[in-house]
Amino acid sequence: EKLINSCAQVIAHDPEAIENAKQIFGQKIKYSHDNYQGLKDADALIIVTEWNDYREPDFKKIKKLLKNPLIFDGRNLYQPARMKKMGFEYFSIGRK
Repeated sequence: EKLINSCAQVIAHDPEAIENAKQIFGQKIKYSHDNYQGLKDADALIIVTEWNDYREPDFKKIKKLLKNPLIFDGRNLYQPARMKKMGFEYFSIGRK
């Protein structure tokens, strides 16, 4: 809601809950039915779910698609040192 209220364009993908998201957010956000489609020219990737589809993504593809190699990981799916080595600015939410 805060992103939407601050006029951010949100593109969401979830292999299981996209229909539920549509009921909650309606047309306030855009929806992607592909893991990578919504990343093209995005400022950042925010991870808030931990489906298997997200555990071992194509990081080279992600980096190429994003405008900035920036990831906020709310599920702590990746190792910070690995992300840094691959050239991502990585914020692992809740991890010290």
